[in-house]
Amino acid sequence: MTEKSFATVRDGAQIAYRLHEGAGPARLVLIHALAMEGGFWDAMLPALLAHASVITIDCRGHGASTKSPGPYTVEQFADDVADVLDHVSWPEAVLAGASMGGCISLAFAGRHAARLAGLGLVDTTAGYGAAAVGAWEERGQKAVAGGMASLLDFQLSRWVSADFAAAMPPSLQQAIATFTANQPETFLEVCRMLGRADCNAVLAGISVPTCVIVGEEDYATPVAAAQNLATNIKGASLHIIPKVRHFTVLECPDLVAEKLIHVLAAS
Repeated sequence: MTEKSFATVRDGAQIAYRLHEGAGPARLVLIHALAMEGGFWDAMLPALLAHASVITIDCRGHGASTKSPGPYTVEQFADDVADVLDHVSWPEAVLAGASMGGCISLAFAGRHAARLAGLGLVDTTAGYGAAAVGAWEERGQKAVAGGMASLLDFQLSRWVSADFAAAMPPSLQQAIATFTANQPETFLEVCRMLGRADCNAVLAGISVPTCVIVGEEDYATPVAAAQNLATNIKGASLHIIPKVRHFTVLECPDLVAEKLIHVLAAS
């Protein structure tokens, strides 16, 4: 396993990342879902590295990265990605993000368009709507009051299908361990960030090759949210994966990797 390195970003925070050298000139940055970390993508790396060098990032407040005080914004997280690219001397890259990581990728498209070669939006929405602010606050406060484990039943029902959860494969066990290791106070700030996030205004300006991927049974960022992305991003392709939920990266990594490889080839 490649060791984590650290990039100092513009406000002095340390962002942990792994640089995986791959074949070919393409460059891909993978941005994980809420309360996960860069290892979220590990099952996909063998397929992706046959086509590109890959950076996996621990977003601010996650994994080994700095747990700086809030409030956070998706634009701040996007700037962190740009600063990691500066640190490794990558002028541009394809970005792929899952859920929270997709929102960050959209914010990157709005702030650093010249550095974006392609886009993969996995189980993503451009915004949860004004009514979601209270729901995200409630979720974060529950973690503060009862610990991260108090959210596990809720999370599992949204993350993966019942059959996948019952099988409890190693990738899901690792996701559970990663989730419960989060600091509740930091998790609350990220929940607040997602409640406020709105990248809808960015969509019409995206012109790079883009794929949108969603699970057919995704309750967190449903098919309608993916259709909104695909409709409003010029030339975007939409892929609905049957019988899976929010963490398609865990349930069907080979299929998600295949779609991202198409974006790499077109970029």
